[in-house]
Amino acid sequence: MFVTYIYQPFFNILVGIYWAIGNIGPEFADMGIAVIIFSLIIRLLLFPLTLASERSEEEKKKIVEQVEEVKQKYSSEPIKLKAAIRKVMKGNMRSVLASSANMIIQLIIIVMLYRIFTTGLEGADFHLLYDFMPRITDVNLMFLGRFDLSHTNATLNLYQSLMIFIVEFLIALRSPLPVGRRDVILLQVILPIGSYIIFMLMPSGKKVFIITALIFSALYHSYRLLQSWTAKLILRFTPKPASSPTNT
Repeated sequence: MFVTYIYQPFFNILVGIYWAIGNIGPEFADMGIAVIIFSLIIRLLLFPLTLASERSEEEKKKIVEQVEEVKQKYSSEPIKLKAAIRKVMKGNMRSVLASSANMIIQLIIIVMLYRIFTTGLEGADFHLLYDFMPRITDVNLMFLGRFDLSHTNATLNLYQSLMIFIVEFLIALRSPLPVGRRDVILLQVILPIGSYIIFMLMPSGKKVFIITALIFSALYHSYRLLQSWTAKLILRFTPKPASSPTNT
C-alpha cells in the first residue's frame, strides 16, 4: 500500500519534474533543481495542514491551562486526576489529531525520501514509472555539479542544522505559549546538533528537500511575525478616542 499509493505517485512526480526541466535545456537536467521544485509542491500541498496546526497552537494553550487547573483541583487524588486529564484531551480531540496527523505525514515523507535517494533514482525503481511517463534510464544526481544527491555531504548537513535553528527560533517568537529555558535548549541547541549527527548518514537529496522546506517555513514564519509586529505597532500608535465627559 505504501509503494502503490504513496511512494509511486510521488516518485513519478519527481521524475516528471526532472524530465520537464531537462527539456528546457541540458543545463537544467539537474535532479537537485527538481528536488527543490518537488519540495515546494509538497509544502504547498501540506499548507492547509500547516494552517490547521497554527490554529491548534491556540487550542494547545487552552489545553495546557485546563490541565493545570485540573492538576490543582485533584492534586491529592491521582485516579480522578487521570480521568479529568483524559476528559480534557477528548474535549480537544481536533488539536490532538492535527498534531498526530502532522507527525505521521512527516514520518512517511522521511521514509519516502530515503528510498528515493538511496536506491530509487539510481535505477532500482524505474519500473514503478507509469506507462504514460517518459522512459528515463539515466539521472544526473550531481546537484550544481558539486553535491552527489545519493551520498551524504557535510556542507548541506550544516546548512540543514542552521535552518532548523532559524525555524525553531522563529516558532518560539510566535508561540502563544511561554517558551522556557528548557524548551530553548532542547529545540534551538540539541535539535540542530542532534539532526546534524543523525543526518550525517542520510543522502544529500533528502537534505536538499529538507533545506528547501525549512526555507519555506522560515519565510512563512517571518511574514507572520512581521504581520503581528506591524499590527501591534499600528495599535500602539493609533490615538485612542477621547472619553466623553460624564454629567455630574
